[in-house]
Amino acid sequence: MLGVRDGDLFAFEQLVLRHQAEAWRVAYRFTGDAAEAEDLAQQAFLKVLDAAPRYTATAAFRTYLYQVVTRRCLDHRRKKRPVLMEVLPECATDAPTPGEEADAVERDQCIQSALAALPADYRMAVVLRYFEGLSAAEMAVAMGRSVKAVERLLARARDALAPRLELFRGKMR
Repeated sequence: MLGVRDGDLFAFEQLVLRHQAEAWRVAYRFTGDAAEAEDLAQQAFLKVLDAAPRYTATAAFRTYLYQVVTRRCLDHRRKKRPVLMEVLPECATDAPTPGEEADAVERDQCIQSALAALPADYRMAVVLRYFEGLSAAEMAVAMGRSVKAVERLLARARDALAPRLELFRGKMR
């Protein structure tokens, strides 16, 4: 990122190639829409490029990128309600049985539906922690909050998700 700050567009290209999947995953888990996730990830990288002259290396670039993506997603949420997808995109895997595939689709729908019902801050906290594996300190930077505030968001999100996911668990028995 320091190279990008100095005007090196090749360095920017390398950052995009290295981190575009992470940015897309966060945006996708937040919005539930692949096309919107792609747009939000692109917007985040454009913001990174635009802010490059002011960049200071106070945290890892990955944490900085999560902060930018988080802000783009939350701004997007304020402007538009997310659209739920019927089915999550297929991942390349060893061929599952039809029963396993149906269970996975139902599970993914339940998780996406439960996430979509959460307030935006709760949803982003869950995505960053459980889908992206960020620590509480990294989440605090990305979300512009204290570590304690992020921990409270996660606790409240878990409390809100528990009854919704318990309904799903009951269906699977």
